[in-house]
Amino acid sequence: MTEKESRLTDQAGPTPPSSGQPLPDGAAGAQPSSLELDRWRVMTEVEADLARSLTLADELSGATRAVRDFETRWRRWTGKRHALTTMNGSSALYAAYFGLGIGPGDEVICPTYTWINSIGPALLLGARPVFCECDPETLLIDPEDARRRVTPRTRAIVAVHLWGNVCDMEALLALCRESGIALIEDCSHAPGAVYKGKMAGTWGDAGCWSLQGSKPVSAGEGGVLATDDPQVFDRACLVGQLSRMGALVTREYAVFQPFGFGMKLRAHPLGIAIAGVQLDRLPELNRRRREWVETVEAGLAGVPGFRPVKTYPDGERAGFYGFPILHLPEAHRGEDTAGVIARLNSAGVPATGSGYPLLHRLPLFATGCDLFTRHRGPLGGDYPGYREGDLPRSEEMHRRLIFLPVLADPEPGAADLLLARLRAVAVALEAGLPAEKP
Repeated sequence: MTEKESRLTDQAGPTPPSSGQPLPDGAAGAQPSSLELDRWRVMTEVEADLARSLTLADELSGATRAVRDFETRWRRWTGKRHALTTMNGSSALYAAYFGLGIGPGDEVICPTYTWINSIGPALLLGARPVFCECDPETLLIDPEDARRRVTPRTRAIVAVHLWGNVCDMEALLALCRESGIALIEDCSHAPGAVYKGKMAGTWGDAGCWSLQGSKPVSAGEGGVLATDDPQVFDRACLVGQLSRMGALVTREYAVFQPFGFGMKLRAHPLGIAIAGVQLDRLPELNRRRREWVETVEAGLAGVPGFRPVKTYPDGERAGFYGFPILHLPEAHRGEDTAGVIARLNSAGVPATGSGYPLLHRLPLFATGCDLFTRHRGPLGGDYPGYREGDLPRSEEMHRRLIFLPVLADPEPGAADLLLARLRAVAVALEAGLPAEKP
């Protein structure tokens, strides 16, 4: 066994394919890390030197020059009129929901396969989540199933560009315009992704990005909201940007300045300055990750039982926060995906399971909750809850997901080594051979 093969085999720990942070819903068995195969450095001396200089300059709070400069850059990058930094992606989504007037009695349609923070902020504003199916080929929100779930109480749809893949934005935008409801984009996994020549996050009423430590553009913790709507922007300022004088665009809420609505969701200037350096590096990171993913996906054509996730026509992935593929149990004599992942791990392939749990299965949403106590809130009263089988296409898709490592600067031959081991496991499964002992 070569040194590289040994390092691929011996890595251990519940680590996701794209970062050093644990995924909440991994596969059974060992889940080896991919970090030792990747020579890309997330943080460099540039970020370290910048942090030191800003600390010595006492630029540690409020709308410092670093914050203002970053927001200006984000506006120019996205082409949106307004951009606002927040303390994390969840607070960016909270500000977007609040900016759009989402509140008690409203419904928000959300794909069941996403991280809870895509919908959690709406829940805390008193809105009821309505989960819809995902397209089992792309893993993204199914516009037609979303259409079936629109009611007179629907106020918004949240489109999540999951794992760097881009939603069918034309179909979703048409649905929202036809229904008179808002469209929010959660772009936390996909900075720089494009659909039909237009950046993800710029199609809807508001786009939100996470700058969390494992994201492609990292502030450690941070988020961004971008919009063309001045009212959405002003309300987002008032709910979270305490004492940012002169930020408001309209006069409608001027009477509430400088205190806004008494809440701070501001980003830390040090993190935002670091994110500015990361934004400079994003095109190169996206290029390198895209090359890795596409090389492995092309090689899967010769590996029975594994299939790449599809993209929509004219969609260009970016960010690549995860690298999901689909398992076809029928090609492996009915072996379930968890068993295949265990075999892959034993063969030295750093594979993991489904990444995130389906939200409708979580106790919070499945059975409801007295969220605000005294029998108040969106998950009580006539809330119907969810049962297994309510979203069957997403449930089946979720069972068949396998995640491979995402590398930006792989060691030479890493893709060939990964594919060879995938192929060896697939051939053994096809032939009905027992799993090799690790």
